[in-house]
Amino acid sequence: MLKRFALGLSLLALPTLAFAGGPPAPNQAQPAKEQPKAQMAAPAAVDAAHSAPRVQIALLLDTSSSMDGLIDQARRQLWTVVNTFAKARRGSQLAQLEIALYEYGKSSLSAEGGYIRQILPFSTDLDKVSEELFSLKTNGGDEYCGMVIQKATRNLEWSKAQGDLKLIYIAGNEPFTQGSVSYQSAIADATERGITVNTVHCGSAQEGSSTGWAAAAKLAKGQSLNIDQNRAVAHIAAPQDDEIAKLGRELNKTYLGYGRKGAEAKQRQEAQDTNAAASAGSATTRAVSKASRLYDNSGWDLVDGAKKGAVKLDEMKDEDLPAELKGKSAGERQAFVDAKAKERADIQSRIQKLQGEREKFVAEKRKSEASSGAGSLDKAIIESAGKQAAAQGMALE
Repeated sequence: MLKRFALGLSLLALPTLAFAGGPPAPNQAQPAKEQPKAQMAAPAAVDAAHSAPRVQIALLLDTSSSMDGLIDQARRQLWTVVNTFAKARRGSQLAQLEIALYEYGKSSLSAEGGYIRQILPFSTDLDKVSEELFSLKTNGGDEYCGMVIQKATRNLEWSKAQGDLKLIYIAGNEPFTQGSVSYQSAIADATERGITVNTVHCGSAQEGSSTGWAAAAKLAKGQSLNIDQNRAVAHIAAPQDDEIAKLGRELNKTYLGYGRKGAEAKQRQEAQDTNAAASAGSATTRAVSKASRLYDNSGWDLVDGAKKGAVKLDEMKDEDLPAELKGKSAGERQAFVDAKAKERADIQSRIQKLQGEREKFVAEKRKSEASSGAGSLDKAIIESAGKQAAAQGMALE
């Protein structure tokens, strides 16, 4: 029995949303009394987080048996999608990217819950998103499109601001009508909240049309897309790839993990570099993401934390500092962090310059190569999100 991979998109931030009843979203300031003094955000940083336009992407992943290929595409193409949103803006304001993950359709999940699990609430932690994608396993089960759309709509903390881009992408290949929750009622609920539902059928357009995928997208005023979930996406190798990937790894040396989360997060960063390196092109696209503004680790890294106003170096306890800063004076701490910030900015600038050269090279190569015509997950997301962003007065480039 063929299965589906469901992808809810409300953005690529590749960072942190919270489900109902859970912790507040990252752009939602906590009461001062609940924050340690050393980690309180400066007012300017809080104001910027509140006013920035948001792109919210919820990925609802069908982890039933036949969806290995689609999940692999999600893992390998995450960084390509993230890079597409690096310049997302409304007017002069850059947008914040948030990604949430669900899995559904796996028999080991709770039957009472519809074989659905929220993996990650809306998050800006791109390494955590990657880690969760690589941890997914598949097995057989029942897939309920209406129910997973409803859960994502009701349980994620969607923006209430008009003009923010809120998208759901659901992908699969079985009839859209299964389960006790009708897709019509689930889509009506999403539409009322300003969320656009797009369907991604894994197979032919004809089959998708006959099994309800096209009808669901039309009802939602979204797009009906078709992809080959088992397609091995071709990577166009460029002369800049190796140097970009190398510089991406060099960036890790500029990160200074603090507090309880610091050591764990640095290990996660290294692990996702390793995961990306296993696929042609992913190490390059990940390095480009790490050189972008969307790769924000202010929750565990002193350089980003100081830049965002999330930490005050002179007030931090010695036990919360990384080994490099233990026992140092406030002035010495600041000088060390400033040096790492400059080193990081220099590496990021080199990556961005190389990426500009790479894009020109790839564009020329594509002119001379015939397209296979087969769709892939990243293209489905990028092309449809670009159109829907424009409708909200937002530009991706």
